[in-house]
Order: sequence, then structure tokens, then C-alpha cells
Amino acid sequence: MPRTRNAERKPLSFSTTMRNPERIGAHLSVLTPYEGKILNNEIIINIIKDLFQNKIIFSYYELSVPKYKKIFLSDNLSFSTEDINDLIENSADGLNKRHKEFGFDKGWPSRFATRYGLPQELGFVRYEIGQPIKISQTGHMLINAYNNENRNEELAQNVMLNALMKYQTNNPFRKNLNSNAPLPLLLNVLNLLKQDKSENGAGIYKLELPILICWGNNDAYELYKYIKTLREEVGYSYSIEFIYEKCLELLGADDSKRNRFKMDQICGEAIDEYIRKMRSTGIISLRGNGRFIDFNMVEEDKINYIIKVYSEYPTFEDKQSYYDYIGEIDSKILEIKQSSKINLHDIKIKTLYKYAQNYSEEEIFNELMKVCNRKDSKDEILKFINAPTRLEFLTSIALVQQFKEISVEPNYSVDDEGLPTFTAGGNIADIECYDSEYNSLFEVTLMCGRQDQVHNEIIPISRHLAEQKVKNEKSFSVFIAPVIHPDTKKSAAWIKFNENLDIIPLDINEFIESIQQKQKVEELLLA
Repeated sequence: MPRTRNAERKPLSFSTTMRNPERIGAHLSVLTPYEGKILNNEIIINIIKDLFQNKIIFSYYELSVPKYKKIFLSDNLSFSTEDINDLIENSADGLNKRHKEFGFDKGWPSRFATRYGLPQELGFVRYEIGQPIKISQTGHMLINAYNNENRNEELAQNVMLNALMKYQTNNPFRKNLNSNAPLPLLLNVLNLLKQDKSENGAGIYKLELPILICWGNNDAYELYKYIKTLREEVGYSYSIEFIYEKCLELLGADDSKRNRFKMDQICGEAIDEYIRKMRSTGIISLRGNGRFIDFNMVEEDKINYIIKVYSEYPTFEDKQSYYDYIGEIDSKILEIKQSSKINLHDIKIKTLYKYAQNYSEEEIFNELMKVCNRKDSKDEILKFINAPTRLEFLTSIALVQQFKEISVEPNYSVDDEGLPTFTAGGNIADIECYDSEYNSLFEVTLMCGRQDQVHNEIIPISRHLAEQKVKNEKSFSVFIAPVIHPDTKKSAAWIKFNENLDIIPLDINEFIESIQQKQKVEELLLA
């Protein structure tokens, strides 16, 4: 019989391989051809091959071979069958015989279980060796949110909210003596702090989050009092060491557990993943330059509903019952609309111009290059905005900084702090700019392939621009991507010839160079 570790108190931990809903959706989409098939090692290898082929995963071996690295970084090149077989045989994940997940063989089978572990805990997929692969209602909804021609990030946000408002630390897929529902617990503690007049409406301080991550029960009032005691003891001048010692006490961990529960993990990586997951629901805002988390008051009705309905919750001994519970959508979440009491447009524009003033042009250009080169941001705010949305935000900031005479109107959605939550909808331009003469539309994407740029971007851009020219004949569009496919330029030239619509494709380097050299936005027509 395989040895299993006894249940113990453990910090709340979300997989860092699944940092955003889109990545989870991409992993789930690879499973759809295998839905209903009996899971075995052969099926697992085929799934891993598909993950490599679709460039959803990569290995250090892959990046060490120049040919493979070139293919992986290109949206126009594909791996051959021989390439994929070589990756399977020589990548460290497959060769590693030390890593073992319960119920799965070492090597790729255990890596499969690790990679799909979080989506299973969130109720999107169900798998066991010898059993059929299942994708839940919410799993299919998340796939559809990103597979349609028009991305539906609002739907993805609601699916994540549905999962996290039901998620339990001691669910049957994870042995943990800590027992709570993290999101409802967070909302209830925030609510208690808001009702406490002595706290002046403060949310939860970022360095208090390890306490929530290590908290053992679902008693929000007890947790609220614990945080109050800490604040009375040291104010907000917590040291990482101080919080770490408190966490070890909460976990009942002695000195022998310090290597298992590392300080930099509990007080570093775990905090960032906690914030990412909670913000993926759309109901949590960052305040004080990222130092506090709080309610997103635009979603007050959803917050109140969750507090009322999910503060107490059923628990489950078996995996299938828990999966059935968490994998079913609560339709009420889809029905509740944002508050109309808050003028989000004014907040959005105020925040945009504040960031344009607080960040230097060089900082914004560097962040643009990072997001286009698939590198993580280290900024305390920007790192919590997913990459496609961050690109729209940064491009808007750059336009504000470079062209003083235009009005910049981005169409991304925002929270009550004016920070972007997801990208512009499919039927409008990403960013609209206006001056006394010209209307200019800016469309941005991280996609570099021919299909993505020509069919999913250039054609809708031409439609948006034609509609804009009805309002103002002096209208043009700028299309920005990390790399512009040659066929994209040909398509833009054809649309100019056939429809007299000006679409200027610029890669990110050309965009940055161009806006630094131009005095007026219409000069981009000469780029």
C-alpha cells in the first residue's frame, strides 16, 4: 500500500502553475477530446503531448534546445510528432522519479495530477486512474469563455467567483486540518472591520494575509479579534519575522516544521497567489498602492449575497459529492449586476491619469516590454492585473503620457479603484482617443499568429473603424502586438485599398519608438 501523510494544519496553497483563469481554461480545453475516456498512463501521455503541442506548457529542456525554443516562442511554427516525442522522453518532469502523487505513477502521470490538481479542487474537472474524465458545468463555461471569437472575461470572472465562494480548505482532495471557506471568511472579516469605526474603513493589510492563509477555522469574529489584537500590539509596523512566528503558532508547528513551512513561501509567494485568486473573482479591490485589500463596492450586491448564503456551508467526506457541489453554477451569481451608484467612468479616467503622472515614461515602456515578452511584472499593483488587460492599461497610460492634446478613453472594465479587472468587450475598440480633428482607435493583443491577428483582430478592427468614420471622416486605427505577422500588414494594406480605412500595424518596439518621435497622435498615420 502507498504511504500517505497524516492530515495536519497547513497554509492555504494555490498552485502557481495556474495563476489566472485563462491558463486554467487552456488546460481544460486540452481535456475536451478525452472527456468520458478512462484515464490511464497512455491517455495521460497523450494529454501531455497536446499541452506541449499547444504550447500551454514548456520544459527547461525545451528552452535549452535552440530549435525547440524558436518554435515555442513563435506563433507561426509548430512541433513535429518527433519533436513532441523527444520532449516527452527528455524533459525533467517526465524523468523525475522522485515526485509521486497518491494514486499515480512517478514521472508524467504524477506531473499530470499535480498540474490538474487545482482545477479539480475548484470543481472544473474530475479524474482518477481507471475512471472516466469528467468536465463539470463550470469547467465547460470557463473553456467557452476563452474559446469564443469574442472572449467573455466577465463570464470567466463569475465562474471563478462561483468556485472560490464554495471552495473549502479541507476539501476531500486536500488533507488539511484547517477547516474554512477562505473567500466567505475573508468577506466576513472585511465586513466586521468596516463596521468597526475605530478602523476608519481600513481593509486587511497585505502582511496580515498570512494570518488568513494559516487560519484554522471558519469563525470570522475570532479572526477579526485576532487581527485587532495584532494591530493594537504593533500597529501596521509588522515585520515579516513577526507574522511568520504568529503563523507557525496558528499551524501548531514547532522548529522542526520551519523547513516545511518556509517564511518566504508563507509571507511571500502565498500572499501573491492568495491576492491573485481572490481578485480573479472581481469582488476584491486593492487600496493604498497595493498595501490593503478590500471590497470592490461595485460588486456590493454579490458580496452581500455570498455573505448571506455561503458563510455556512455543507462539508463532504467523498470527492464526488464535493465535485458535484462546487462544479455546479449558482445562477444567481450570473444574474446580479454591478452597482449603478458608482460612476466607474470618472474613476477609470482619474486612475488612468494618476498612473500616467506617478510612473515615468521609461517605467511604462519597460512594463510594456515585459508584458509583450511574457515576463512577470514586479510592480506591487501591475503584477495582479492579467497580461492582456495589463497591456490595454499600459498602452492607455503611454498614450496619455505622450500625447497631451488627446482625450484617452480605454474600454477595459475596472473596480471601484479604477484599476482594470478585464479587457474591453468584443464589440468596441480597446482604446478610443479624441482630439479636435481626429478620432483614433487603438487595438492591442498579445497574439502573434496569422489566424489570431488577421481573422480575430484586423477584421473586427476594420468594422469598428468603419463605424467610427460615420461619426468622423478623420478616423484611423492603430493595431499593436508583440510581433506583427507579415500577412497582417498585407491585410491592412488591402483594407486601405478596398475600403479606404487606415489601419496601422505596429509591433511593440515600433509603437514605443513612434510615439516618442511624434508630437500629435495623427502623425502615426505616417509611421
